[in-house]
Amino acid sequence: MKRLAARIFSVIPVLFGLCVISYTLLAMIPGDPITAMLGMDATPEAVTVLRAKYDLDAPLPIRFLSWFGHLLTGDLGRSIQTGREVAGMVTTALVPTMELGFAALIISLLIAIPAGVISAAKRNRAPDYFVSVLSLAGLSLPSFWLAILLILFFSIRLQIFPSSGYVPFNVDPFSALWHMTLPAITLGVAMAASTMRMTRAAMLDVLTADYIRTARAKGLPWHKVVWKHGLRNALIPVTTLVGLQLGQLMGGVVVTETVFAWPGIGKLTVDAIFARDFPVVQGAILISAALFVAINLVTDLVYTVLDPRLRKN
Repeated sequence: MKRLAARIFSVIPVLFGLCVISYTLLAMIPGDPITAMLGMDATPEAVTVLRAKYDLDAPLPIRFLSWFGHLLTGDLGRSIQTGREVAGMVTTALVPTMELGFAALIISLLIAIPAGVISAAKRNRAPDYFVSVLSLAGLSLPSFWLAILLILFFSIRLQIFPSSGYVPFNVDPFSALWHMTLPAITLGVAMAASTMRMTRAAMLDVLTADYIRTARAKGLPWHKVVWKHGLRNALIPVTTLVGLQLGQLMGGVVVTETVFAWPGIGKLTVDAIFARDFPVVQGAILISAALFVAINLVTDLVYTVLDPRLRKN
């Protein structure tokens, strides 16, 4: 508990530093959001009124303190382009991203864990070589190229899956899964490649441990030694990698969401950057960072389940 409490308190300066850095960098981006909103033909009076409305005429430190003060009350501000509350926009976009992220994670684990374990158990044999080539190919394939290939083959040629669009899961679960398949495979394959290599490396270390030799000397079947005794201890470094990958997914995968027109937080951030809608960008960055930190805290809790020795710290 002390370890968890220390991690929670250490998050506060991290999030504050992120707020300062991201707000300053966004303010340095060329382009005026008011001009992007009103157009080049806007009158100086209209520009002045809107700049005052969104506090853009104040010095940068004053604007940041005003924004941060509202943030402490749970107010992320309003979009310059649409006038909608940023919190509502980010929350709405976060749901598709979470659905896609968890689907990709499931696909990744279903591929990576069995393949990595089999590769380690069959070291320097045909299954090991096959898994190594497969993981190398997965790491080498750019996600946008894989996404385009999937669209060309499964959407255009075979016309099995839709090439774009989103259906809420609570509206039509079957249609939601159908629309989610290709983007989830795109992300899952990329994640599976690195997770597969990490699982193999961790299993190779575990299978040379003394307790594994002891289990084998007792006459336990090899498959039970590998899957029951070896895999659990090998999952600790794999959990770290999976936690980082899931945190990245919750922040939105820009390329995949853009290619498949997936209305997630990554696409929302890109659209807001092009529109110079800085309150939306700032809110999306902050929520994504908070989710990343929360997922890492959950990963720490998972460590204590996998390794009881950590509960004493």
